Amino acid sequence: MIIGLDVGGTHTDAVLLGKSGPVKQVKIPTDSSDLFRTVLAGLESITEGIDPRRVRRAVLSTTLTTNMIIQDKVPPVGMIVAGGPGLDPELFRTGDHYHIVAGALDHRGREITPVDRGQVREAARSLARRGITQVGVATKFSVRNPEHELAIAEMIRDRFENVFCGHQFSGHLNFPRRIATTYLNTAVYSVHKDFFEAVRKSLAAKGLNVPIRILKPDGGNMSFEASIGHPAQTILSGPSASVMGAVAFAPKDAVCLVLDIGGTTTDMAILIDGVPLLAPRGIRIGPYKTLIRSLLTESIGVGGDSVIRIRDGKPIIGPRRAGTAMAFGGPEPTPTDAFITLGLSKEGDAKKARRAMAQLGRKFGLEADDTADIVFTAACRQILDSAAAMVDRINSKPVYTVHELWEGQQIRPAHILVLGGPAPCFAKKLEELFDGPVSVVPRWQVANAIGCALARTTSELTLFVDTALGVATAPGEHFTRDIAHDFTKQQAIELALELLREKALRRGANPDHLEMEVVEASQFNMVRGFTTTGKNIRIKVQVKPGLIHGYDPVSETMTNDL
Repeated sequence: MIIGLDVGGTHTDAVLLGKSGPVKQVKIPTDSSDLFRTVLAGLESITEGIDPRRVRRAVLSTTLTTNMIIQDKVPPVGMIVAGGPGLDPELFRTGDHYHIVAGALDHRGREITPVDRGQVREAARSLARRGITQVGVATKFSVRNPEHELAIAEMIRDRFENVFCGHQFSGHLNFPRRIATTYLNTAVYSVHKDFFEAVRKSLAAKGLNVPIRILKPDGGNMSFEASIGHPAQTILSGPSASVMGAVAFAPKDAVCLVLDIGGTTTDMAILIDGVPLLAPRGIRIGPYKTLIRSLLTESIGVGGDSVIRIRDGKPIIGPRRAGTAMAFGGPEPTPTDAFITLGLSKEGDAKKARRAMAQLGRKFGLEADDTADIVFTAACRQILDSAAAMVDRINSKPVYTVHELWEGQQIRPAHILVLGGPAPCFAKKLEELFDGPVSVVPRWQVANAIGCALARTTSELTLFVDTALGVATAPGEHFTRDIAHDFTKQQAIELALELLREKALRRGANPDHLEMEVVEASQFNMVRGFTTTGKNIRIKVQVKPGLIHGYDPVSETMTNDL
């Protein structure tokens, strides 16, 4: 059996999957001040009456780090940055505790200027005086040579709880994005560690000694232990769970819009022939452009519990949430009150919902039913308008699926899949407004947790080869190997796939069903004085994101051993 656990800001969803499909599902409130109790309550509910020895693993997703960044509640952390010639690192400042030191490498990783050790020590003293315990280090071209980052980290390590180096997180050459990525890994470490400890203690309390994995933003998962060194991999794991929960039910020959409608937000994504789109350069979250590989998703502040405002005589839904709907004792009218008034849901207190709509209707001079219809229509139109704007942005640049560059025509969604607590209510109204079918994902209330449980373990790796220098490096993997000057691109591909397999197995991948692919293989000659001096080769490989081997979405059964 597999446990899928999606820890959201409002609710925690849990499912228990067996060979014959979902055995049990629960939804409980999330107490962010006591994650241990929240996770333990979910595990106790989902495993009641189940022999712990039958559970093979637990897979989790969370929006905790995402919410912390979006709400600008990240704790103060330090950054030490060395840039050298080119763009001034000051342009990419991440906060008050940001120090620039001298030191530079060129694009091949050769040292131009050594690190100024005195400046590094002074930066460390300043950060320590201010009570900083977590520090990130980023230097330009560290993916070609991490020695400057490693040297800075070694100089300051004894002063701080953790020091994170930028070359660990991506093999891409983009210094501004690497600074942001290093900063976010450093900033979310503490909350992720608390989450990690809460989950581990909760499983131990239930006698569940099983492998723990966490969903990554690219729709795959990694071992929980590995996530401690890469805490930003939990950012947007919640929206990626939505996509993975819907992907099995998407049409295989059409463009599909996925809408995960919750109490506070709606997460949106596009599937092409059942395959998710990818943000190839990395996600943008809040003001930060990163190198964190992710499915292409967007979130808007429209949900079942969004506050309704009146502007120019029209209802505007969200983005603020003041609590639950008035039908459940909340303080202000919401779309949930609207669809309860319209008879689309039997939950909550229908009289309180009607009073909420009547209260709002006095501003329009309308009865409760007419007001509810206007509000509900407005909420659905806002969602569809936001989705259309997202599609326009996608169509304005090259489109990548998780497997390849998509070279079709302009994207135009022909189908909508809806999941989340109020999914059936919204689906009926959305179908009236959308030119195409609208379907509700099976087990829509906990589809996130199911998608989380069924996600395949994934990894990616980038290998650089410089035949002139006679070296192959995968900096994020701490790998360097001397190679012959006649080393070929095909040899580089074989080496990259070998390293990827080792990495994937360390992260908990199934060795019998490891689908690896080459995402990028480029080579250019280096010329000096009209003579070719060597080749520069770049190889990027990945384990394909997708659902675990043996799952049948129609029967909800597994053919492999759980």
